[in-house]
Amino acid sequence: MEGMRIGCFRYDTTDFLFEEPPSLDGEPAKTDTAATLPEIFERMIRGREFDIGELGLTFYLRLLEEDSPFVALPIFPNRVFRHSCVFVNVAGGIRTPADLVGKTIGEFGIYGQDSGVWAKGILSDEYGFRPDLNRWVIGGLDRPAPPFDFVPRPVPSDVEVSIAREDATLSAMLDSGEIDALFSANVPQCVLDGSPNVARLFPDFEPLERDYHRRTGIFPIMHAIVVRRDLAPELIREAYELFSHAKEVAADRYRRYRRLYQVTTMVPWMNALVERNAEQFTQDWWPYGISANRATLDTYLRYHHEQGLSSRRWRIEEIFAPELLDT
Repeated sequence: MEGMRIGCFRYDTTDFLFEEPPSLDGEPAKTDTAATLPEIFERMIRGREFDIGELGLTFYLRLLEEDSPFVALPIFPNRVFRHSCVFVNVAGGIRTPADLVGKTIGEFGIYGQDSGVWAKGILSDEYGFRPDLNRWVIGGLDRPAPPFDFVPRPVPSDVEVSIAREDATLSAMLDSGEIDALFSANVPQCVLDGSPNVARLFPDFEPLERDYHRRTGIFPIMHAIVVRRDLAPELIREAYELFSHAKEVAADRYRRYRRLYQVTTMVPWMNALVERNAEQFTQDWWPYGISANRATLDTYLRYHHEQGLSSRRWRIEEIFAPELLDT
């Protein structure tokens, strides 16, 4: 049999797959990546270039509404707390979540990016935010780009969504005040450039995100690893174990390098951050599997349905490989 093709971003959780050629079903597997995550998603969905690949949860759930050729593994290489992902134009008078009512908000690529699903859901649960009270603009973040066309794009009938001009970027629109706010998976270029016109809705976001985690136990999940449905069940578990091992290799580096004050990174005080995190998280602070992530996954599935992106509320048992429901 031809070796498996793996497609994922190069995180510390997946570095091992790039550093040493992995093996699946006794054959060498080839691991590939791309410059951006949407490129990986498109190559997985449209091009079928990978047997095993990384996919945003919303992209996977949208495909499940049809006859999806993929099934998800409870492997989560990308997870980010999302209070930090809401940016505002400072001249728009937005100081609190309540000030977002009636404003025009940008979102990259598609209405309901994984980061946007989490941001809208958290703001809804914590502050009473309602997406239907806003106008939404979809476009490219730092360069003009049309909406993603390789996945279904459901939009609730009571939500106003438009497409940015062909020559516009959401970063520039936020900087100029053409849009009032931006829900973004990535930090826009205008913020990286230090624009005085743009700020985060929650400038001191870390205490808020830590408090949110303490109260809810939720560490937001963005992406999962998916495999072709026609792969043998034993290969599904082997792939799960491979990605789990890669993550553990990375986690063990952080544990060992505490002795060396994390000198392998250029980030000052990284050791203090690792030690502070150790006080809040369990030893496995980036868990894979169903049981350790049930609350997070169930919350995401609720948000996805409440925001009109799923025709019904999916159950965890319906979206992951049956062979791995015991994890």
